[in-house]
Amino acid sequence: MGADRRHTHRRTVRGAALLGSVAVLAGCASMPDSGDVSSVKASRQGDSQVRVYPVPPRDNAEPDEIVEGFLEAMTGDDPDFATARQYLTKQAARTWKPEERTTVLSAAPVPQQSGPVRQEHGVPGDPQTLLYRLSGQKVATVDDRHAYQPVGSITYSESLQLVQQRSADGKQKEWRIDVLPQGLVLGESDFQRNYRSVNKYYFASGKPWVVADPVYIRKRQDPVTKMDSLTQTVKALLEGPTNWLKPAVDTRFPAGTELKKDTTALTTDDRNTLKVPLNEKANNVDREQCRKMAAQVLFTVGDLASTRVEQVELQRADGRSLCVLGEDQRSDFMADPTPGLRETPYYVDATGKLAQLLPGPKEAVEPRRVYGPFGDGAAKVETVAVARDEKHAAAVSQNGRTLRVASIQSDTDLPEPLVTSRGAVPANRLSAPSWDGRNDLWVADRDPADPRLLLLQGGSGKPLTVTTPWLDDDVRVEELRVSEDGVRIALRLSRNGKTTLHIGRVERQTVGDRQKVSVVDLQSVAPRMESVTSVSWAGPSRLVVLGKQAGGVQQVRYVQTDGSASAAVIPGLNQVKAVAAANDERAPLVAAADDGIVRLQSGVNWQPMVEKGTSPVYPG
Repeated sequence: MGADRRHTHRRTVRGAALLGSVAVLAGCASMPDSGDVSSVKASRQGDSQVRVYPVPPRDNAEPDEIVEGFLEAMTGDDPDFATARQYLTKQAARTWKPEERTTVLSAAPVPQQSGPVRQEHGVPGDPQTLLYRLSGQKVATVDDRHAYQPVGSITYSESLQLVQQRSADGKQKEWRIDVLPQGLVLGESDFQRNYRSVNKYYFASGKPWVVADPVYIRKRQDPVTKMDSLTQTVKALLEGPTNWLKPAVDTRFPAGTELKKDTTALTTDDRNTLKVPLNEKANNVDREQCRKMAAQVLFTVGDLASTRVEQVELQRADGRSLCVLGEDQRSDFMADPTPGLRETPYYVDATGKLAQLLPGPKEAVEPRRVYGPFGDGAAKVETVAVARDEKHAAAVSQNGRTLRVASIQSDTDLPEPLVTSRGAVPANRLSAPSWDGRNDLWVADRDPADPRLLLLQGGSGKPLTVTTPWLDDDVRVEELRVSEDGVRIALRLSRNGKTTLHIGRVERQTVGDRQKVSVVDLQSVAPRMESVTSVSWAGPSRLVVLGKQAGGVQQVRYVQTDGSASAAVIPGLNQVKAVAAANDERAPLVAAADDGIVRLQSGVNWQPMVEKGTSPVYPG
């Protein structure tokens, strides 16, 4: 019956239409071999095929029914939450703003009457005010800019206050809610059923390529704006980037640009062209600016429309065309414009040489050592990062002491180290390196006496020390992975024996002839995971993570960069040490396990590739 609330002692206050039964599973997989079995409150998995039709309060409804009915009506889709407002007093209905925020609980909120409260200035014989406490475990919030923010699992406690007001015919009094929290309060399964994650796209500050900015929008019509999901997404794009990403990106839309008034549905024509009518603020942009505006829309709606969007046409307020941009021009706005699918990961073989796994028949894979000192030469490497153009690689060697960059396309001598750590033991020396789309190389020196995050511009020269206000004596960088756009960095950080996953924002400033780079405003990505062992970028706003939740077993799972769980399923894999993914989500996952290097291609299970090897990586 729709909600994840189960109460058999009361009448059903909500009707639901079950239009399908496709189960949406969490984006993780493992075969549990330890941990206790514990009972949890049942919660229907989010199902986009299920539609919920809330029911208004019946005459003379008891207070319990009013509270339960309102909580369930919040999970519905009726315009402007009209049914939910019927459970409120007239004043509360006018001031309640469901669009202000959404609070996501692990399960539906549990209401409990906390007793009557007498009115301070009540007239003798007036009814008492009733208070209901709402409780649960809060796991996330979504703000008015549609940004998802995980909070782990913290106690949620708010109140609803009920009073009696005259019925419409004035003959009797009925219970209604007159004090309530702003926004929506939903169980996690109802949130998954009603909302979907989409990427908005903005330009990296000072650069011609786009950056993904994930947000959540309604899967179907938005009850407040009456917009379908495609139109909601374009509207969210025009509103600007989320507060977290805003300092590092730019929008090419002029300030005040909105959809033309009363636009609630955008559709494609018979040529798969999406026409986007804008208000007068965009009337006078030049062609190049318009192309960039259209690129933002093209990337944003890329996976949303039921019919493929092959072109975007932006229109002036009077309906005339501003510009048209097609799919064939997407590469003009990408940090890595290299065409084709990269499905040839690299790894360090059993002898300490950098090798490439060439694609072959279904299960046969032919490893090949790269050219140059890291493959054909005498040097032994421990961890590596291959530049995104696949011409050079960076390697850490000598028990984590040195970082070198060399060609992997031609034979050259072993170059001098670019970075040398003074850490006393290997664990306190250099992390595995990572390249961004600017061809800059990143590495962490974990020497407790001088912990640093370092950047080598162009992969050469003197390293620049990155400003890291969060890096102190208690924090250690276990692993770093920089996004292709160079705006975000995934960090595995350990503190007090616990290793957690964070996303940091990369900010760059030019002061005179010097550049200052900072990694700031770290956000927890997987707060409900007890430990994280490995991480890799797996798309513009998705990570593949190896870790485990408290009391659980090790899992390989997808996580969105905003901390929300992905619905994609990864088959279980035992004894994994590291995982790697390509920025192109079509490329197979690779992992280092006790059985060597293994690969996961679409539609099949994990397959062995080579018997012995470590440090699997894709370019980046």
